[in-house]
Amino acid sequence: MINKEEIDHVAELARIELTDTEKEKFTTEVDSILNYINELQTADTAGITKVIQTSGLADIARSDVVVNTNDRNNLLRNAPQQESGFYKVKKVFENNG
Repeated sequence: MINKEEIDHVAELARIELTDTEKEKFTTEVDSILNYINELQTADTAGITKVIQTSGLADIARSDVVVNTNDRNNLLRNAPQQESGFYKVKKVFENNG
């Protein structure tokens, strides 16, 4: 059985504040969920085929091939502004001193 202190601990880890009413509610609900999980763990699954995925889709990811993407001219082609082979951006800091 889960207790209110454990709910407090989880709430602290999640950085959320719970009222006493919410703590009572979540204690009951989480305990119910954990009891159901324990019940499921007792189910006899002998002879049941494991299901890894159900969509029937095959892996369609491309091959991981190394390509040279460090071509400055190609990269700068997409820059809205450039100067002397570099991206030109708006000033972020003011020099006050």
